[in-house]
Amino acid sequence: MNSDNSRHEAFMRQALQQARLAAADGEVPVGAVVVKDGQVIGRGRNSPLTTLDPTAHAEMLALREAAQVLGNYRLEGCTLYVTLEPCAMCSGAMLHARVDGVVYGAAEPKTGAAGSVLNVFGYPEINHQTRVLRGVLQDECAALLAAFFQQRRKEKKAQQPHPLQDWALRNPDAAFEHLPGWPWQPQWRSDLPALKGLRLAVVDEGPAAAPRTWLCLHGSPGWGYAFRRLLPDLLAAGHRVVVPDLPGFGRSDQPKKELQHAAAWHVQLLAELVQALDLQQVVLLGQGDGGRLGLAVAQSMEPRFAGAWLADVWPLAEQPERRRQWFEQAARKPSWDVAKAMAQGRSLGAEAGAWNAPFAQSGHRAALKAWPRVQAELPELPAPLLMRWASVRKLWLQAPAGAEPVPAAQWQAAWLQALPQLAQHAEVWRQTQHVSLVPALPEGNAAAAVEYFAPLPAA
Repeated sequence: MNSDNSRHEAFMRQALQQARLAAADGEVPVGAVVVKDGQVIGRGRNSPLTTLDPTAHAEMLALREAAQVLGNYRLEGCTLYVTLEPCAMCSGAMLHARVDGVVYGAAEPKTGAAGSVLNVFGYPEINHQTRVLRGVLQDECAALLAAFFQQRRKEKKAQQPHPLQDWALRNPDAAFEHLPGWPWQPQWRSDLPALKGLRLAVVDEGPAAAPRTWLCLHGSPGWGYAFRRLLPDLLAAGHRVVVPDLPGFGRSDQPKKELQHAAAWHVQLLAELVQALDLQQVVLLGQGDGGRLGLAVAQSMEPRFAGAWLADVWPLAEQPERRRQWFEQAARKPSWDVAKAMAQGRSLGAEAGAWNAPFAQSGHRAALKAWPRVQAELPELPAPLLMRWASVRKLWLQAPAGAEPVPAAQWQAAWLQALPQLAQHAEVWRQTQHVSLVPALPEGNAAAAVEYFAPLPAA
């Protein structure tokens, strides 16, 4: 094995040629040649995928061809050149064939059996000894492998632009098909820094240059489906509607551990979403804790927001006891029926599946377990809003079944300041910024909201 280096390199280049042919077939680029008396008598390239043969490694195919040429499975006097350190199977085959020597290029730190992980050739008790020469054209052999795997990762990423993170779970898309009253498909986002690779479901409908953009934020344990009755009216008015599912809810990915949920994290990623979508003239449509999250975002990005329509948004200290127990049960009981809780005594029919779909398995409930703590971390409602709390308390009561839609005049009577920094500009706020508090989101209220939040004519 102390032959001239140029001779070893010449035969290794022939092995590299075989490796490139393997890469062209989509195989891991490993090539091999068998040499006897200065002549190549066997060639092989990696082919397990194309041949459906787990033994079709480059070395094995080169050994088979050489045996056919010699008419003997014993390959005494032969040297095998291979671009990658052989595995245990191929090393054993070389010993069985009584190959004189093996010359390889790049080391294989995971499965190499010629010194990296094992040294099959290093046992003096074996009746045949095969000599090993390592590192011939090592850089070229390693570069070919590296380029191949880099390209494959790139192609895989292109095929799956939102890979599932190992610290998260994902519900199958089929679980959200054929939902009554919900024809809208999400645009998937995983590019926001706060997401750290999680896939976020965002419904984004209507023209980007619309006069109003509605940012619809659900509370726990809901998801974007909560706004199904409102979207048609808002879109019919020519407005843009953006409905994200918070991580852990709806169609978005779900962190496995409840400690991964924090109020500041949810606020941050919503702010990044508003920025990434360049939302302007935004009306926050906040339900439950989604309203509190949205108000925190609005206060940090005040020029982008034109107002807020809040439903069932309570200061934590004044949250009804029944509602507080609701969240505690969701956190403690792994079999808590989300649909039954959302129904509040009403019959949901086919809609029940829409509410239960995100939490069909107990392992998908980290957000529910975390939410009492997240609630306590949420920013409190702005002080100007609390100052008027008593005068609008009646509007927060649950609307009876079949109640008439809230008229626009009643909405205007209930408007409140939501952004403290605008308190000193009360007249400007009265004309351009709006907040309405309503008990629920029944069908028919959207038309009044569109009228109430209509952009003012240019001066």
